[in-house]
Amino acid sequence: MEIHPIGTLHTPHTQLEAMPIQPKGALEIKGQALLHPEYIEGLNDLDGFSHIYLIYHFHKTTRTELTVVPFMDTETRGVFSTRSPLRPTHIGMSIVRITKVTKDTLHFTGADMLDGTPLLDIKPYIENFDHIEESTSGWMTADKKTVSEKRSDNRFV
Repeated sequence: MEIHPIGTLHTPHTQLEAMPIQPKGALEIKGQALLHPEYIEGLNDLDGFSHIYLIYHFHKTTRTELTVVPFMDTETRGVFSTRSPLRPTHIGMSIVRITKVTKDTLHFTGADMLDGTPLLDIKPYIENFDHIEESTSGWMTADKKTVSEKRSDNRFV
């Protein structure tokens, strides 16, 4: 199975270090998803949604690890219990806020990805599908403020 990008994400982040580690830490950071011409029609009707999932390829990741020390912890964890880019597929996702949809570009805030990241897919966030009232976050116990202030270091470079 081959997966081909549908576009490219553009953000102010040009280096992996010191980036926000999640969209919660990038609420005001603007980004754009520029779609390849053959996928532009797929942007129709997105303007009625406030948020979307961006699914993308961690294109600068050069290795895979099945255990990692995540940014919000000091213990080694299984990669599938983390948001680490070192996963076998090197696929990431972020929930971002749509600010504008133009002909071939989706403008958003919450940009926590590297400039030039290949975009694999876009899916709408639908509260009645996606919101889970009672959930648990396993080992991750950091509060919202800590998460929003955390920045990346060189552990996943």
